[in-house]
Amino acid sequence: MVVVGVIALWAIVGLVGVGGYQLYTRHQRTLERFSEATEEWSKPEAGAGHRSADQTFGLDSSARRLARRWFWVPWTVGILMALSVWIVFRWPPQYVLAIGAVVSLLLNQFESFLHTRHIAKLERQLADAIDIMVGAVSAGAALGPAMDAATLETDRPLKPYLQEIAGRIRLGDDPASVFRSLADRVPLETFLLFSSSLAVHFEVGGRLAPTLATVGRTIRDRIEITRRIQSNIAQSQFSTFAILGLIYLIAVIVWRNGPEPMREFVTSTVGSWFIAGSIIMQAVGIAWMNLISKPKF
Repeated sequence: MVVVGVIALWAIVGLVGVGGYQLYTRHQRTLERFSEATEEWSKPEAGAGHRSADQTFGLDSSARRLARRWFWVPWTVGILMALSVWIVFRWPPQYVLAIGAVVSLLLNQFESFLHTRHIAKLERQLADAIDIMVGAVSAGAALGPAMDAATLETDRPLKPYLQEIAGRIRLGDDPASVFRSLADRVPLETFLLFSSSLAVHFEVGGRLAPTLATVGRTIRDRIEITRRIQSNIAQSQFSTFAILGLIYLIAVIVWRNGPEPMREFVTSTVGSWFIAGSIIMQAVGIAWMNLISKPKF
């Protein structure tokens, strides 16, 4: 029975790992296709001029390519936590495995939440910056002064990107290449729409204010739809956490009513594997629910 439980537990963990790896590879292929689509756009026409602009306006840490740079931290913390529990308390390996998996998955969800909030802030700031640029261009200002005004009124994390763009254009870089390189540095649909619109404007001309106004409305519509989706998702998430909390509440009640049978179940091999497996599956379920509930449009 114990062997069957162990095999079933590792089979579930393996299936979850395979599914997560497939999602990760699919995401990486999407980023690669995105990079290939923008690679031709961002090729410099004058190598020396671009090198001088990049050297003069070198990117700081806040203006580098947008990515999840701390993706490895939750898993490292989970492994260290599991090793610490095993060395200090000498708990059974199934509980050590459950603690490491739960800590890693929950911290990974927290890191993903911070990254999502960072992206949402970038998109909100981009919409505000576009509104400022529309007002300046409608009043008769050129794109350069309009972008300077938007940069002045914008805070981090968007401010370094706008400063870098304005600096490269001021030094003589090709504006179309500069804007297209922004889409490669920030692989978001909103930034792709913004940079493509400005790049096409520099190539073919036309009225810029209506174009920017349309782009700004589109970005705000996307932000509003995302907020509505998240508000609907929050209800299901609250129900899930309430059910999980009810499970632990029942466990506490059973423990208080019969401490000895519960202690024997927790310390037995079969019981410990069942408890560890249920805890791991709960953590995996939370991570999976958060993954499939993210809006993709």
